[in-house]
Amino acid sequence: MPIELKVPEVGESITEVMVGTWKKQEGDAVAADDSIVEIESDKATVELPAPTSGTITKVLKGSGEKAVVGEVIGYMEPAAVGVGAAQSAAPQPTVGVKRTDGTTTIGSVQPPAAPVMPPRVMPSAARVLGEAGVPAEAVSGTGPGGRVSKADAVAATMAPPAAKPAAPAAKSPMVASVAAARGGSREERYQLISPIRQRIAERLVEAQQQAALLTTFNECDMSAVMALRGKFKDQFQERYGVKLGFMSFFVRAAVEALRAVPQVNAEYREPHIVYRDYCDIGIAVGGGKGLVVPVIRNAELLSFSQIEQTIGEFARRASENKLKLEELQGGTFTISNGGVYGSMLSTPIINPPQSGILGLHSIQDRPVALNGQVVIRPMMYLALTYDHRLVDGREAVTFLKRIKDTIEDPTRLMLEV
Repeated sequence: MPIELKVPEVGESITEVMVGTWKKQEGDAVAADDSIVEIESDKATVELPAPTSGTITKVLKGSGEKAVVGEVIGYMEPAAVGVGAAQSAAPQPTVGVKRTDGTTTIGSVQPPAAPVMPPRVMPSAARVLGEAGVPAEAVSGTGPGGRVSKADAVAATMAPPAAKPAAPAAKSPMVASVAAARGGSREERYQLISPIRQRIAERLVEAQQQAALLTTFNECDMSAVMALRGKFKDQFQERYGVKLGFMSFFVRAAVEALRAVPQVNAEYREPHIVYRDYCDIGIAVGGGKGLVVPVIRNAELLSFSQIEQTIGEFARRASENKLKLEELQGGTFTISNGGVYGSMLSTPIINPPQSGILGLHSIQDRPVALNGQVVIRPMMYLALTYDHRLVDGREAVTFLKRIKDTIEDPTRLMLEV
């Protein structure tokens, strides 16, 4: 009996998702718990595992199509049934009478070849093609089982008609000659926006429109942290099984600064300001589907090793799109390290409804004045973007100065001063 493949629950209040990449196609054999298809929501990507061993028999929703939680997006047959069905469905040679030139011979007669079927078109693709007046036969399908997906239909309707060459007056001799000389392509590609990317865009615009954002800057000398890290990194990794990075220093420094300036750890929730006695710090990391911000819960209670282990685990699972929905919600403050990509200075955008985000940047040797002399020091620019509705400029500058002082003299973290 066919087994229904349904969209699983992916998080509280999430009712609609997008079908991601089908890792198994129609006719593919699967083992129990094999990943069949990715399900993308605006928070995270989850995988739908095979409930048992068997064969994928039908794909109802292709990549890029929307579906609701609980909707059937495909079917599979259990192993025993799937094998029998596959064998019975295969055309078998029949023994019969075959007449050739008036003679009769007994032997195997192969069944006639299957007729050429018209291309299978997904419902969403059929609507796009129908509105544009493009015949389905003219479109090559790249969806599951060779079906024409919505992305194929959009690409076909956007492509210029090949049968109608452009009039000479419409050509740009300069563009044509430059393209020909360079041997380049001027084609455009269309790709559906993933739910995660769409949600990122919505939240960034929301932050710009609903909060009074302002950014203040400072710089810090990384010499002390770099010396401390260089001295203990081998023992640290041997003992805890993880590298000692810079991020744990900044997380600990942020905790101390948030304690000193609690407004940055608060939330503007009209008609109140909500203050927190805990620090749930989000760490922005680049995932397989875009930027995600997993949250380190109660960072004020964690040691350097626990922070580094948590960040390492987040980064690994973010690259595999395996972060849990609850790990991406509820942060009170965020740290974004653009320096790992080479950024020298930026103005980060807060993650609503948080009131602050700390931007870290690349470490560069620069000349600075120290004790009346010009010396070379490894310097990093710091940026704090904050919501001016509840954080005043004095408090923002004090917060960032606290970060700077702690990083330049990390012994403060031991003495809590």
